[in-house]
Parts: sequence; structure tokens; C-alpha cells
Amino acid sequence: MTDHQQLPHDKGLDHTLELLKEGYYFIMNRADKFDSRIFETRLLGEKAICLVGKEEAKLFYDNEKFKRKNAAPGRIQKTLFGKGGVQGLDDVEHRHRKAMFMTLMTDDLLGEIRSLTQEEWRQHLSENKSDVNIYKAAKHVLTRIALRWTGVPFQKKEADQWTEELSDLFEHAADVGPKHWKARWSRQRAEGWLEDLVQQVRKDKVEVDKNRPLYQFSMHKDLNGKLLKPYIVAVELLNLLRPIVAIAVYIDFAVLAMHDYPGEVKRIREGNGRQFIQEVRRFYPFFPFTTARVKRDFLWNDFEFKKGTLTLLDLYGTNHDPVIWEEPNQFNPERFNNWKESPFDFIPQGGGEFDIGHRCAGEWITIDILNETVNYFSKISFDFPDQDFSYSMNEIPSLPQSNIIITNVQT
Repeated sequence: MTDHQQLPHDKGLDHTLELLKEGYYFIMNRADKFDSRIFETRLLGEKAICLVGKEEAKLFYDNEKFKRKNAAPGRIQKTLFGKGGVQGLDDVEHRHRKAMFMTLMTDDLLGEIRSLTQEEWRQHLSENKSDVNIYKAAKHVLTRIALRWTGVPFQKKEADQWTEELSDLFEHAADVGPKHWKARWSRQRAEGWLEDLVQQVRKDKVEVDKNRPLYQFSMHKDLNGKLLKPYIVAVELLNLLRPIVAIAVYIDFAVLAMHDYPGEVKRIREGNGRQFIQEVRRFYPFFPFTTARVKRDFLWNDFEFKKGTLTLLDLYGTNHDPVIWEEPNQFNPERFNNWKESPFDFIPQGGGEFDIGHRCAGEWITIDILNETVNYFSKISFDFPDQDFSYSMNEIPSLPQSNIIITNVQT
């Protein structure tokens, strides 16, 4: 390596506790402090480079410079992602596995997601009209949507258990202590049950729809022409089920936005629901950052990146970057009226390209479910009783304290 600039450095032995304390603001706080979109810190005992911004996101998603294998902390792999899943793959293996997910994003299958969303919300709210906890209701509705859409068989009484186990995977991924171990136990149970189901599907011991992800994933072959290990299929099925249920976080914030910005409800009825949900995804906290490791030594803007270095991209900070967004801390769905889409400036679920990059394959599912949900809620009537609408920026995932309660629902 030749002469290079020194990265702004966050002094101290380790800043993991500060990360937990500052939450979604951790990277933004230091970017402001150093007046730099890139700086060095130490997390979980190792050096880490932090990035925020559009150009920095473009760098982060350069597959020639960064890899995902072994990037996520072990506790996250054992709860949120699972071991061996698509998020931790690179290069041709990643593209091949990602294609398995992208084949699901057809007009017909996405249309079915929209229909299931309408059906499940109508059914749930027809049975529950008083003191509806939106977050809990959304998790219940989304679990049923996810199971039905993927083709995973379930009895009505089993839906509640699925809801609890799938919720554990994203609600407690960053926790320590008993909650973390509960999440790991939930993953083990879910993976074990799905692994057994995959083996039954392959032996024709259970009748399933061959157009569903359950069957498609069970019969998917790797680069060597061999069926994926049943354990890996289970992990990837959970990589469909878990993110769909996690949309409940966005739904809770979407209903909060309806309360805080009531004028937007009329605009949703007039056909502006998509702009509204995009602003919900930009404005409110979802996941704070994503991780990778430097694939090989390189220089970028005279800054040195050494092979193997942990690197964090600030998702929340990039979505609130004043260089990209005018008045980023104002809720304004109209900003998306003439938005020129870029894979690197609006990254609530990661950035880059869908087919060859690490952008979330289920982003279209998220958008469709949210769009159908806010359209449905804009056409029914309900009241907001007194409650605590505040939310914390150091809890991951962040949620309104009350989970948003509505009452006197008229469908």
C-alpha cells in the first residue's frame, strides 16, 4: 500500500456498550463528530469501519471489495439469520441461492400476497373491534399470510406458536441473557420442524402445492446439482417467514403516522398509499445497520481498507442523510412523488441490486403488504384512545411504547 489518509478514529478500547446505548444514532453521532462519512471504531473487541451515505453505500455493496461470509456476529446468525443462509454467501454461490428467492417475485405470487393481506386483515378485524393492539394483531395476520403463501401446513391453533417463535427471531436478536437464549431455542425448534417437513416433502409423505416456496426450496439444487441439505432449506424458509412477520414493525409505525399526520389518510384514499409507505420506511427506525468484511486490501478516497476488517453501513443514517434528503427529519411522503430511484440512497432493507447484490429479495413483498394494509386501514374507521405514542431509538427493533392501540373499529 502507498501513502494514505488516516481514518478518523473513535478513541477507546471498545464501544459496544455505546452502540447499545445510542442505538440507531451510534454511527450518525460519530459521523457528525468527525465531520466524516467514514470512521474507525472498535466493536465486540475488533476494529470496525463505519460508513454512512450514498457513495459509501455504493462502495459497501461492491462485491469485489466486500464479502458477507462471517460478517454478522455469531449471536445474530444464531437468532436472526441462521447459519448457511443466503445473507452469508458470496459471489457465484450467493447469486445462485439468491435466484431461488427472486423466482418467487412474480406478478402472480405477489398478487396472491396482496389478496392474502386483504383477506387476513378483514377476517382479524371482523373478530376484534375493541382495544386492538396493532403490533400484536399485525404479527398474527402476517404469520398466517407467511405460512399460507409459502405453503407450510398449519392448524389454526398452531398459528399462535408460529407467531411467537418467528417474533423471537427478530425481536430478541440483539438481546443478551434469557431473551437471547429464548430466541435461539425458538430458532432451533422452528428449524427442526421445517427440516423434518422438507424430508417428508421429498419423500412424498405430505401433499403440498408444487408452486409454493416450500416445495420449490425443497427441490432446489446447488451449483453441483445436488439438493440443498434439509437444514439449509429450513434456514431459507425461515428467511421468508421471519421477514414477513417482521413487517409488523412497519405496520405499527404506519398506523402511528396515520395518527400523527391525519391529513395523509385522505391522500392514501386518493391513491398515494405507495408514497406514504415509502416515507414510513425511510422515516421510522427499522434495522440500524448491516455488516460485511473487507474482501481484499484496497484504497478508497485515499483511505485504507484491510482484508478481513468488519465494516458497518448505517441504514438509518443514510435514510436521514441531509445530502440526499431535503429536511430528512420531516415526515413528507410527497418527496417520493418524483423520486429518482437509486439502489444506494434509499436503503431501509439494505441496498445494491436485487439480482446480483445483497438487497433484500423480499422488499417487494414488504411494499405490497404495507400498501394493502394502509389502504385497508384508510377505508375503515377507528379511534385512538389515550396512550404512549413515543418510541425509543436505542431499542432494536424500536416500537411505539403502546404498540398503538385502536378501538371502536368499524369495517
